Amino acid sequence: MSIFVFGHRNPDTDAICSAIAYADYLRRSGQADTIAACCGTPNPRTEYVLRKAGLPPPKIIMDVRPVAEDVCRRETITARFGEAFFEAYRRMREWDLRAIPVVDDAHRVVGVLSVLELMELLFRNEGDPIKSRTVATNLQKITEALGGTFQHAVQPDRRDQLLVMVGAMSSDGFTARMQQFDRDRVIVVCGDRPTIQLPAIEQGVRGLVITGGFELSPGLIELAKARGVSVLLSPFDTVNTTTRIRSSQFIDPAVDRNVVTLPAKMRLTEARSIVERSTQPVFPVVEDDGLLAGISFKSDVINPPRPRLVLVDHNELTQAVAGIEEADIVEVLDHHRLGGGLKSSQPIRFVNEPVGSTCTLVARQFRAAGLEPDPAVALCMASGIISDTLFLRSPTTTDVDREILSWLRERCDVDLDAYAREFFEIGSALRSSTPEGVIREDCKEFLEQGVRFSISQIEETGFDLFWERKDELLAALAAYAEKQGLDFSALLITDVVSNSSLLLLSKETEAWEEINYPRIDPGLYSLKNVVSRKKQLLPLLTQLIQTTLV
Repeated sequence: MSIFVFGHRNPDTDAICSAIAYADYLRRSGQADTIAACCGTPNPRTEYVLRKAGLPPPKIIMDVRPVAEDVCRRETITARFGEAFFEAYRRMREWDLRAIPVVDDAHRVVGVLSVLELMELLFRNEGDPIKSRTVATNLQKITEALGGTFQHAVQPDRRDQLLVMVGAMSSDGFTARMQQFDRDRVIVVCGDRPTIQLPAIEQGVRGLVITGGFELSPGLIELAKARGVSVLLSPFDTVNTTTRIRSSQFIDPAVDRNVVTLPAKMRLTEARSIVERSTQPVFPVVEDDGLLAGISFKSDVINPPRPRLVLVDHNELTQAVAGIEEADIVEVLDHHRLGGGLKSSQPIRFVNEPVGSTCTLVARQFRAAGLEPDPAVALCMASGIISDTLFLRSPTTTDVDREILSWLRERCDVDLDAYAREFFEIGSALRSSTPEGVIREDCKEFLEQGVRFSISQIEETGFDLFWERKDELLAALAAYAEKQGLDFSALLITDVVSNSSLLLLSKETEAWEEINYPRIDPGLYSLKNVVSRKKQLLPLLTQLIQTTLV
């Protein structure tokens, strides 16, 4: 089962780059089925990083709660109306399935065929001597079931309701018995017995099956052609031939057309209640257009495997991908404070260190394992460090970050100094995004002493664009807090040139009187030398909240 490496919601460059790089590290360390994922689209700066590195973006997964298509068996077999018992049964036995979906020519599900219903074709109407010997098929299917050949064929694909008669009696008795039935429905099974073959042909039966590998004589075959009688040759004896003829019946009557299907995107929590009430042996999973996506059994839906996740650049459940409560967290790699709510059923690897970037921790694992990252992955990790440490100018920067970035510099195909200047010059959120997009671009939610709040951060070269958009940003902050049910929302606008920030708040309380930073406008503060949400702003807000509650 795949392992998904996730950064936090509304991911920034460090979250995306650390997910890509750590997934690469895990694959190269033996965990081949590891996939980098994200629960939000990359911002313009991150898109620039991926273009420069030539790397694809992570797989976008907004919710890890499993849906029907996650647990269905994509590679499966199907049946169609007009197929014979032996065809469907051989296929089911080969795949070891007790039921399969029936589809139309467009591959849309029209029913389910089970082994139990299939066997009813062979054993139904056992008490009725006529109905029990009637088979709905055509002569072509009979020949295929026998592995035989035609010596003469008349409309072999015509659907018939055939009455199987075994020519194991006297000629007179056989003729008398045959005259009781509609001869165009009769198919006669006999060995090398001209005394049976001749009256059968003279009566004009639908077909004559010669068993034991024998053929009809030249004279009788000419008579059969004249009377319009098909002649089939079977390599088996009479008993086995009649059994195989019964296996040539069309499956149509055995198909359950009242089929319960599961939409591919249906949550398993919802699908579980459906399959628990159903006696259906298999559940086709269908796309929105009704096409078959795969099949699931009850056990697949009722006891599905839980998604396996590695969390990078976060450890608080409020910042994690939706549905994480239904997943197993197998590892955490982070450089933020410890948050609440994280639980695991088994011991996990948990790395949480006070460095400036999660990419620092990932790159250090490459170096410790003696693995040389590709230049693209090296640039990806360097970008995460450049972004989170403001190219080593942030107060969150440590000697480990400096050492690791120096190690990565030697493995990148670009001049990191020039690259860093380009990185900060492009992708201005204030220039390219809507107010709502600015708030959500790099937004994290926190819970402190019962107070729920969010902090968004954007990095700009100067504050000119902010002043032009201040009012609409304030309105977007207030709307976001109300929609998410937060006590307040904050936006930190960081100028990477002056290493200072502006703080915009959706709502102020009396606690803000203790902030000790200049108040420029209602809800707007100037934070000189504050550039880190993690190390500077979050501790400040936490202290203010605690002061208010005392």
